[in-house]
Amino acid sequence: MGILDTIQESLYTGFSMGWEILWALILGFLISGAIQAVVSKKQMSKLLPDDKPKSLGIATALGAASSSCSYAAVALARSIFVKGGNFTSAIAFEIASTNLVIELGIIMLLLLGWQFTLAEFIGGPVMIIAFALLTRRLITSKMITTARKVAERGVQGKMETHAHMDMAVTGRKSLLTKLRSENGKTATAHYYVMDWQAIWKDIVLGLLIAGTAAVIVPEHFWRTLFLSDNPTLSAIWGPLIGPLVAVISFVCSISNVPLAAVLWNGGISFGGVISFIYADLIVFPIINIYRKYYGWAMALRLSSVLYLAMVIGGYFIEILFTLLGLIPEQRTAKVEFAAISWNYTTILNIIFLVITVLVLIRFFKTGGMKMLKTMNNKKNEPVHEH
Repeated sequence: MGILDTIQESLYTGFSMGWEILWALILGFLISGAIQAVVSKKQMSKLLPDDKPKSLGIATALGAASSSCSYAAVALARSIFVKGGNFTSAIAFEIASTNLVIELGIIMLLLLGWQFTLAEFIGGPVMIIAFALLTRRLITSKMITTARKVAERGVQGKMETHAHMDMAVTGRKSLLTKLRSENGKTATAHYYVMDWQAIWKDIVLGLLIAGTAAVIVPEHFWRTLFLSDNPTLSAIWGPLIGPLVAVISFVCSISNVPLAAVLWNGGISFGGVISFIYADLIVFPIINIYRKYYGWAMALRLSSVLYLAMVIGGYFIEILFTLLGLIPEQRTAKVEFAAISWNYTTILNIIFLVITVLVLIRFFKTGGMKMLKTMNNKKNEPVHEH
């Protein structure tokens, strides 16, 4: 295969994967936008005073109702921490915001199968519990105090404005009434567009990496890397190597699901896939933001603790799903598609693209462009918390 043919096939494979999940992405972002329209950031940012089960549960629930953008989740977690919230609970919110959101589950269902979606939503809370327990032993109160001083300087990361913007409809009316109101529809439209603007580059990058890996990386490389010829060693090695592959791939949030499909077909263990998907919070760009927010010492310690929690989550899922007999016997994740044809996927994509056009019309009519221009503020200047 020539270079041009390889590039063409890689691009087409990535595009095909994107086409397969397009309607699900739109649906997921619509649901996420609707939830954010009726659940205010003030509620999400309520002070979480400790790392007790109740606080961790609240942080997990609020995170799952938030945006799937890794950068926004990291920024909002810093905001919770600066306002006096417990550090562990703030990071628990961050984990849930990227690993327990609806759109992630839908994409995993389409590309990997229902077993992976179930594993993701079972393993996420396990990872949060593991992180909380590890933090008590590995992150000292002195380190947290130092990190808070650094965080209070307010140095900006990526998607800072997105993380702090709050357009939710307030009041005592029912959630459905709020959502059906003019303000509710407008807030949903604005959140929908902002979420897409925050993450579309990562989605495209993830599809390109997945398409390229599916075409140019030979099967024997993956099988050797993941020790696929020895099921026992593969099950042990998978959760350890999975997050490290994610770190060097630079792919965040739901954008790593297409590559996870490639890795699954290539021979990584079931638990390895789950730990790989959890690793969106320790890719190099995110670690650099931790450095800005909390200083180098905490950035490295936090990343290490998150890695250990991901590994534990992967092992838990591997053992549980093996005992339950739920690990798929065939590695048939949707990576390569023969052709884009007139089928249910195309029909759903057309329907949801029409819905997107309607949402965009409302977005532009309600001053969305002005808000969008302020969203991706890259200036390295303090953020004043109130």
